[in-house]
Amino acid sequence: MTSAAALPLPAGPDPDRDAAADTAEEPIPPVYRELLSGPSLVAGGANVIMQLCRLPVGVGVVESKVDSGRVDKHPVKRTRTTLTYLVVAMLGTAEERAWMREQVNKQHRQVRSEPGAPVRYNAFDRELQLWVAACIYWGTEDVYRRFYGEPSADVLAEFYHHGRRFATTLQVPEEMWPADRAAFEEYWQDGLRQISSTPETRAYLRGLAKANFLPKPVQRVVGPGNRLLTVGFLPPEFREELGLSWTNREQKAFDAAVRAIALANRTMPKPLREFPFNLYLWDFRRRMRTGRSFV
Repeated sequence: MTSAAALPLPAGPDPDRDAAADTAEEPIPPVYRELLSGPSLVAGGANVIMQLCRLPVGVGVVESKVDSGRVDKHPVKRTRTTLTYLVVAMLGTAEERAWMREQVNKQHRQVRSEPGAPVRYNAFDRELQLWVAACIYWGTEDVYRRFYGEPSADVLAEFYHHGRRFATTLQVPEEMWPADRAAFEEYWQDGLRQISSTPETRAYLRGLAKANFLPKPVQRVVGPGNRLLTVGFLPPEFREELGLSWTNREQKAFDAAVRAIALANRTMPKPLREFPFNLYLWDFRRRMRTGRSFV
């Protein structure tokens, strides 16, 4: 998920809706529990970049006056908010997802373009929220395949159906989520044709790939590895839009790194593998129980 203070234009809905389709409890597919792992976070930077390559989303982030939601200014807080959103969307009860939506809405109300702006955005635009959710879903599939191999048709169908929560935990009604995986593929391919950037958003996103939001000494150490993994997880269309070079040598290094990370993911003890998601879910539930603000 991108910044809670960075999403984008409403299609006229009530931002305080309680998604009726999001109230039913249903079993959590095992594949989602397997994906709740610290090692899977190596794909997170690429997913944020994908979301922000829909121009109003990217401009909304770059121009946002809500600094608390910007990863380049508050990386720890931004990471906590994003990862908590993901774990609540995947594993949370209907009540927990509703409270998460309410908390996110508090930040979204502050994010909209100025009158006459060349690129219009508003944090309650369901179409753009759908794109954000689609990027998250696409990323979960990609990580699953790289870590565990190709899912069966039945597992993929279950996986996809549950993935609608990434959208409905925001402001997207269930009927907007593509009906099945084939419909999603059509939506995704159309979305790839709509990615774009400005010089400002391009510079911002290229900076995220290099981890330039970290202190300089830390950036010098982790920056090259962060770029390798971030650019490696990006589909070619995004690399081309942002002018990010990618060589065969880098591809081989990326493939080797992912194989090593996947092995570590499979062999870690469960509590360690699920960190920090298990910690963030516990913290979220504590905040909800005590009425403390989340974002």
